Amino acid sequence: MITVALAGKPNAGKSTFYTAATMADVDVANYPFTTIDANRGVTHVRTECPCLDRDERCGNERCRDGKRYVPVELLDVAGLVPGAHEGKGLGNQFLDELTNADVVVNVVDASGATNAEGEPVEPGSRDPLDDVDFIEEEMDLWLTGIVDRNWESVERKSRSPEFDIETALTDMLTGFGASEHDVASVLRGLEYPADPKAWTDDDREALARAVRRRTKPIVVVANKVDAAPEDAVDRIRAGTDKPVIPATADGERALRRAAEAGVVDYDPGDEAFEVVGDVSESQRTGLDAIADAMASHRGTGVQAALNAAVYDRLDRITVYPVQDAAKWTDGTGNVLPDAHLLPAGSTPPDLAYAVHTDIGEGYLHAVDARSSRRIGESHELSEGDVIKIVSTAGP
Repeated sequence: MITVALAGKPNAGKSTFYTAATMADVDVANYPFTTIDANRGVTHVRTECPCLDRDERCGNERCRDGKRYVPVELLDVAGLVPGAHEGKGLGNQFLDELTNADVVVNVVDASGATNAEGEPVEPGSRDPLDDVDFIEEEMDLWLTGIVDRNWESVERKSRSPEFDIETALTDMLTGFGASEHDVASVLRGLEYPADPKAWTDDDREALARAVRRRTKPIVVVANKVDAAPEDAVDRIRAGTDKPVIPATADGERALRRAAEAGVVDYDPGDEAFEVVGDVSESQRTGLDAIADAMASHRGTGVQAALNAAVYDRLDRITVYPVQDAAKWTDGTGNVLPDAHLLPAGSTPPDLAYAVHTDIGEGYLHAVDARSSRRIGESHELSEGDVIKIVSTAGP
């Protein structure tokens, strides 16, 4: 399962975002280091279900009238403070947890109401752009430290006639989630000495920064946008090359709880909601404020941020394997039972292996269930494809 990690300084709203996205009970408070131990939960990205192209909805529990929710893991850990890569605050704990993440969502307090350490200050007195750069810098310097501490092993391996720098660096960086393909791609974009003994501190830092960019892409969430100056989001976007999603995590959490209570009609990712139950005057005021923020930013931003992280930054597509190509069902008659998030450019054999290793090893051919036509092994799958895999290991 894809893992999305929430990064940010303390009190930026990470735990509120986590609670809103997972509806799990975690500590949320207005002071630094509310989160001590990492929280892991399941959230979802949202896409259109292929059942919209059929006469009836599929009835899958993760489909809400054609809105398909695909599970991903969400990780919320302790906030970072300046010097986290040196172990300050709970930096080491956070950064160690980060190694298993596929993509990072950097939650920033767009209202400027928390200082560098996450302590409450006068709204607008902190520049949110400082928090965007700070998180990335701490991550890069932390990985630089890992590379520096392990460089001697690369130098030792270089004494062998069979030495290959790509293999040596992959061995060193595999714990950070870097594959041999990642390392090879990074090295193609760098200038470096052939002999590892001649590498300088700057060479190793350039390697670390490039590996981090490739293996831990970032989406910025401009949180607390409902309390931020009008130009806050535009200023953040102008100051970074990363996607910036305006959000009110607190608003999303309130809407999900209200939806569970039957007070509002709302699905995560909708751009608006409807009040369908009785509410008090204070509740109505709060819902009106959320509605205003959603109208300005096309939703609360929580679902948009998750989608941007997985579909845009990780470049994933959603593909649906079925056993019956005519009915789009599995062996027991469930319509569109499973959805897999695959890298763009994936082929039918890739889907087969994603379903099960045995299915992949026994792969024979595949059928596009929409057209009922057999497709080749090199056929590139697309978002929303419904595919029947024929394998010696299964029906």
